[in-house]
Amino acid sequence: MQDDKLISPTFVYTRALGTPRRKVKKVTKTNSGDDRKLQAALQSLKVQPIPGIEEVNMFRDDGKVIHLSHPRIQAAANANTFAIHGRAVEKDLTELVPGILNQLGPDSLASLRKLAEAYQSAQGGAAAEGEDDDEIPDLVEGFEKADIQEEKAEAKEEEKAQ
Repeated sequence: MQDDKLISPTFVYTRALGTPRRKVKKVTKTNSGDDRKLQAALQSLKVQPIPGIEEVNMFRDDGKVIHLSHPRIQAAANANTFAIHGRAVEKDLTELVPGILNQLGPDSLASLRKLAEAYQSAQGGAAAEGEDDDEIPDLVEGFEKADIQEEKAEAKEEEKAQ
């Protein structure tokens, strides 16, 4: 039986002397293949690195910002090609507001105004709710009286609705 396995072409001897036995050779795949292809394509366009750029912000339509700090930027002006490499983080516009006011265009300023109004209304609503919580509730002498008063109030509301 062992002679059959040794003779058959499907048997692959994958180990050297002194190594553990493995039935299958494990192949690790790397994602650098795509990166190599990209770098080769960029080299064919003769891109040049652009130094001195500290951050890149890409504004999305939904109010989010794709933020890259200390990116590596390459450009080929004749091919109108720019490549931005770095770790991207998706942030809200409110997180970056103080530092990016000079980067905002007229359409972004309108969305910033809407965002500020929504923030103020949310703060106003929270403040109104907070005022109600600060007050001490009136004490009711008896639970039965309170229950009767609630039933009367509900009956009046039903009559008004009809």
